[in-house]
This record gives sequence, C-alpha cells and structure tokens, in this order.
Amino acid sequence: MMMVSILFMGISMIVSMILKGKFTRYSKVPLSSGLSGKEVAERMLRENGIYDVQVTSVPGFLSDHYDPAKKTVNLSPDVYEGSTVAAAAVAAHECGHAVQHAAQYAPLQLRSRLVPAVQFSSAIVNWVLLAGLIMAASGSYTLLLIGIVLMAITVLFSLITLPVEFDASKRALAWLNHTNITNNREYPMAKDALKWAATTYVVAALAAVVMLLQYISILTGRRD
Repeated sequence: MMMVSILFMGISMIVSMILKGKFTRYSKVPLSSGLSGKEVAERMLRENGIYDVQVTSVPGFLSDHYDPAKKTVNLSPDVYEGSTVAAAAVAAHECGHAVQHAAQYAPLQLRSRLVPAVQFSSAIVNWVLLAGLIMAASGSYTLLLIGIVLMAITVLFSLITLPVEFDASKRALAWLNHTNITNNREYPMAKDALKWAATTYVVAALAAVVMLLQYISILTGRRD
C-alpha cells in the first residue's frame, strides 16, 4: 500500500509541475483580442444568458474556481488581470461551470449534493481506517468497513468530478473558438493548458480508486 501511495504521489507531483510549467509558459503569450481574464469571463457569462453570476478576484496561484452556492466565478490575480492565453483558458473554464449550473448539468448537481458528505468523511476517514486496521488485527472488522464506506464517498466524488471538469473545458474551448477570443495560434495553447489541468483530476481519481480497492482487499483477505 505504501509503494502505491508513493507511486501516485510521484505521478501527481510530475503532472502538477507540468501544469504549472504550461500555465507559466502560456501566461507569457499575450492574447490577440487583448481581453483580460475578467473580461473574458464576463463576456462568456453574458453570451450564455447568465447575468446573476459575479466575477471576483481571489488570492493564490491557480486558485480559480466556481462557487455554485454564492454564484461567483473566482479568479486568481494572474487570471483576473492577465490578458494572456492562460488567463483566457482558465477564465472560460470556470465560466463553463457556471454554464453547467445554469443548464442544470446533472453531474454538477450530483457533485454539489455530495459536498457535505465528502467534507464530513474527509475529516475523519483516515482516523477511522487507521483504527479499523488496528481493530482488524484482533478480529473485529466493523470499523474498517465503516472506513471503507467513508472512503468510497470521497472516491465517488472524485469520479463524478471527472465529467464535470472535462465538460467545463469542452464548453470553454468551443466558446473560445467560435467567438475568436483565441486565434488559430492561441487556441491549441488554451486546449493544451486545459488538458493538463484535467489530467490532475484523472490522476487523483485513479489514486483514490486504487487505494479504495486496496482497503477492500485487506478487509476481504483478513475475513477469509
């Protein structure tokens, strides 16, 4: 189990480094349309008939996210103020989530409903699993089973996140292309940046699934 965790941790670090490198690279490419990330976001929202979502700036690097509860597209300073390919791609992607929300995109709705359960399970799952492994050594498997159920909730959340993220990027890229916000040279860069951003979610989901299967294997192996 330790080796698998180290393997996925290494893969995650590599993908994260590549993503940061891509973002840094494309943050140096000026957007031909001259629009800032804030302006890109506001235009995409308007053109999709969304007028009740605000575009705000939040501190951090790659801290961009859409908050469906507050109806805000939150952009990091480099994206909010930047007039670059990277800023346009990220801003459009986050607005893709706002479009999903307005269209009542089913995976996004399901993920939002799971948030309270995921917050609860994430806070205690590691402790429950640890205690479960200790108890299993003495022949009691109830706590380990509870830990696996809690972990399954977080795994489900990770899996549902994949179509949500891929669909948001698909909507963003389609809009960037047909509105000519990005030209023929800039569009492939925006697509590349969003591809690597999506890869981070794929790695996280795979790691979560593998860990869950390992705990299930431990449970079934000890009970046989």
